[in-house]
Amino acid sequence: MAGAADTDALVDYLVRSLVEHPDDVRIEKREGPGAATYEVTVHPDDTGKVIGRQGRVIKAIRTLVRAAAAADGSDATVEVLG
Repeated sequence: MAGAADTDALVDYLVRSLVEHPDDVRIEKREGPGAATYEVTVHPDDTGKVIGRQGRVIKAIRTLVRAAAAADGSDATVEVLG
């Protein structure tokens, strides 16, 4: 199950690389039937950086995470809570 750990690390790396307050990043993984959801909470000043203009950054993050999870035979998505 090394793929799940790789996906967890990928989400952590991508989000912490984007923000100015990496210590305030909280990532919670929710397991569902056949899919995982990563709920990301960041400092209020960093929310816009993770979402990006017209949602382009979060769409790119979701694409990367879904591809990493698919390589392991599962599905995953990322939600920004704030």
